Amino acid sequence: MSKAKTAGEKATASAETALENGAAALKTGLEKALKGYDVVVGYNKDTAEAVMKSATTAGKSIESINSEIYSYSKQSIEDGVAATKAVLGSKSVHEAFEFQTDYAKSAFEAYVAELSKISELATAATKETYAPFKGRVQAWLDTVSAARA
Repeated sequence: MSKAKTAGEKATASAETALENGAAALKTGLEKALKGYDVVVGYNKDTAEAVMKSATTAGKSIESINSEIYSYSKQSIEDGVAATKAVLGSKSVHEAFEFQTDYAKSAFEAYVAELSKISELATAATKETYAPFKGRVQAWLDTVSAARA
C-alpha cells in the first residue's frame, strides 16, 4: 500500500508541476501577446496621426493652388478687358494690331509663368502631403520585430 501511496504522491506532484509549468507558460505567452498588442496599437495610433497630418496638409495645399488659379484668372480677365478697350480705342488698324500682338505675347508669357508656378506648388504639395508617411514602413518592420521578441 505504501508503494501505491508513493506512486500516487509522485503522480500528484508530477501533475501539480505540469499544471504550474503550464500556467507559467500561459502567463508568459499572454504577457508577450499583450506587449505585442500594445506595440501594434501604438503603431496604428502613429499611422492615424500621419494620415490626419497628411490630409490637413493636402487641404491647405489645394486651397493655396485654388487661390493661385483664382488670382491668375481674375488678372487674366482684367488684362483681356484692358486689351480689348485698347484695341477698340485705337486710331488705326496698325495700332490695333500692335495692341493685340502685345497682349497676345504678354498673355502667353503670363500663362507659361503661371503654369510653372502651379507646377511648383503641386510638387511642393505632394512632397508635404506624403512627408508624414516617411518612415512608416520602417516603423512597421520595427513593430513586427518588437512583437516577435
